[in-house]
Amino acid sequence: MATTADFRNGMVIEFNNDLYTIVQFQHVKPGKGPAFVRTKLKSIKTGRVLDNTFSSGTKVNVARVERRPYQYLYKDDIGYYFMHRETYEQIHVEEFVIDNPEFLMEGQNVEVVVHADTENVLSVELPQFVVMEVVYSEKGLKGDTATNAYKQAKLENGSTIMVPLFVNTGDKIRIDTRDKVYVERVKG
Repeated sequence: MATTADFRNGMVIEFNNDLYTIVQFQHVKPGKGPAFVRTKLKSIKTGRVLDNTFSSGTKVNVARVERRPYQYLYKDDIGYYFMHRETYEQIHVEEFVIDNPEFLMEGQNVEVVVHADTENVLSVELPQFVVMEVVYSEKGLKGDTATNAYKQAKLENGSTIMVPLFVNTGDKIRIDTRDKVYVERVKG
């Protein structure tokens, strides 16, 4: 059992007969009335984010979760397969559990979040940044770089993102997997 004073980002709690991750929280002490905690909770099953307000001092059940190091192996019709990096045990995970599965590359290291009591996989977290090669993009026009202009680029995994005009076919770029946005061009 924990109280609202123990809240922190990333904490997994049991709420409404489901598991939720605390995405954001804020302790509020108004000038008049009791203190409360405003939160954004993300459902682990559905991925839906909901706003909820807890009275200050409310007790909540904390779910025990473990983060385990895995390596992505391959995908088939059933789902995605990962191998534990220390025990070499393989697991199968369905697509809805993975955040942004289009950025998975064979051999990539990921963290699998597992409910410690039931051994159920709750989520698969990719690294914050991945490096991918641009396989196709239109040429930027000379003199078009005065403004913050973007164009579409197709990546080696088949997905498409918006990149600045100076990025060309064959360039390697760093992508933020949380927002699916271009970060920078990588040299070499």
